[in-house]
Amino acid sequence: MPRETRHYAHLIRVAALFAFGLLAFLVLRHIFVPPDFGVYGFYRAGALDDARARPVSYAGRETCAVCHGDVIESQKDSRHAQLGCEGCHGPLAKHAGGEFDPKPKTLDPRGLCLTCHVKMAGKYASFPQIDPVEHAGDADCTVCHQPHHPKIQ
Repeated sequence: MPRETRHYAHLIRVAALFAFGLLAFLVLRHIFVPPDFGVYGFYRAGALDDARARPVSYAGRETCAVCHGDVIESQKDSRHAQLGCEGCHGPLAKHAGGEFDPKPKTLDPRGLCLTCHVKMAGKYASFPQIDPVEHAGDADCTVCHQPHHPKIQ
């Protein structure tokens, strides 16, 4: 090797390695990234068709209100007024469509309420939080609170 290029041989090897890495990246990207990716920003356009093909699971609060208007009315001035029915009761599109037993499964009130209300350091102070054992021992929340309007009256 001539004396002048000997000093640059390590730079040439690094540049070749970088070029090989870039080429490998572009080939792998071409193989693994679907062609419709990026049509709608950082999304795969075909994902919309995939989502449309899935069956509907959630009916929405308006659908629940058709038969359960009394519950929606009782919840109106409650702290739970902004919660959707299916946030606690789960997906109910089949229930609303009459495709299975008209009464959804019985909920575990203690476990369900504690999903949101157990005391945690990261929650903001104005959110109602409890230490379950200190607050009610082993009792269910529904002994004192009505879930749709939880404030004790």
